[in-house]
Amino acid sequence: MASLKDVAKLANVSLMTVSRALNNPERLRPDTLSRVQAAISQLNYVPDLSAKRIRGARATPNTLGVLALDTVTTPFSVEITLSIEETARAHGWNSFVVNMFSDDSPETTVDLLLSHRPGGIIYTTMGLRQVPVPAKLLTLPCVLANCESLHDPVASYIPDDEQGQYEGVKALLGAGFRHPLCLHLPARHLAAVRRRRGLERACREAGVDPDTLQHYYMEFGDEHYRDIPGMVEAHMRGGKPQFDSVVCGNDRIAFLVYQVLLSRGVRIPQDVAVLGYDNMVGIGDLFLPPLSTVQLPHYDIGRLSALHIINGDSHRDTVRVNSPFLQRDSM
Repeated sequence: MASLKDVAKLANVSLMTVSRALNNPERLRPDTLSRVQAAISQLNYVPDLSAKRIRGARATPNTLGVLALDTVTTPFSVEITLSIEETARAHGWNSFVVNMFSDDSPETTVDLLLSHRPGGIIYTTMGLRQVPVPAKLLTLPCVLANCESLHDPVASYIPDDEQGQYEGVKALLGAGFRHPLCLHLPARHLAAVRRRRGLERACREAGVDPDTLQHYYMEFGDEHYRDIPGMVEAHMRGGKPQFDSVVCGNDRIAFLVYQVLLSRGVRIPQDVAVLGYDNMVGIGDLFLPPLSTVQLPHYDIGRLSALHIINGDSHRDTVRVNSPFLQRDSM
């Protein structure tokens, strides 16, 4: 990462002049200020907030900077950020989080993060997605948690959604449920695509043609969870389901499926089995009966991402983290 000295050298001015350009630009001649600003832009220099500390302040230990895109808007945020902090502390590092929301300026938010001079950066999102990685982040050791780089090769730790769904559906079919109704996440979600691949693999291994099953995809947006009851009821005749199980895109869908089935006297799992996905924080065991689901490995993703920086790993691979099937009483 460029330093104040690098800017001064490129602009052919003193360190004091660069400092004035940053803090009191009105004190410089326009041509000098323009030269310094051009050097700052060319070097992608970010002011160092730590340089403003009083002389004699204790040096900070190695620090992980976490850039969190929409992460705090979901209950899963606790799993990732807590894991990063616990792992950092266990290895003598600190961590801090800068939240970035969809309407924030990425450049301004990244500059804020870098101004604290972290030793490495974890870029995390909520909901598996592909993201453009700001070039400035790549001037430091950088790793992606729960997301993948859209352009540059960057190390990523993501859930193994295909294998997780495969294990869950394999257990469902192995228990004798051969005619599932499949209620997927929105089609454009990466997780939906990969989970369907896992479902199809499990079906074919069990001798079930996945193309003969009923598949529905939610529309994008939380308001469309309200569409789920209608999808279920469309396959009930005289109050009786025309399916023996429901494969749900996540536990929120499963929650609505439970309400429809139980309100109509359909027993779970004696009449219809239900498989969720995510292991929604603090909720899965509270379903009656407890919901069989697949664990999103957010805690492990946070831990592995932190260790990637702390251990100085240099690979740029995408690592799929095990998403275990959790057998409970709904199937």
